[in-house]
Amino acid sequence: MVRLPLTPAEVERGRRLGAALRRARGARSMLDVALEAHVSPETLRKIESGRVATPAFQTVAAIAAVLGLSLDAVWAEIFRPEHDEHSGPTCNTCRQLAS
Repeated sequence: MVRLPLTPAEVERGRRLGAALRRARGARSMLDVALEAHVSPETLRKIESGRVATPAFQTVAAIAAVLGLSLDAVWAEIFRPEHDEHSGPTCNTCRQLAS
């Protein structure tokens, strides 16, 4: 499977996701949260820094659960109204949802 390059909107959503998770983690250690969520600390670090802009749903769900975040809250944080500025069918998210 060929992975298409991420759009600028997808990269920005990844940054917003990482920032939201980082804020929710607060003073808790990255190691503790990662271990409780059953992900590697490196994975959590990459997500929080925005280096993994499109992590797997299960990964986000596990981290959100450990942090006490609802998936609705996470979704609202990363898909703000500026998603309307996406490039329609060339947006990877929209393309995936349409398939």
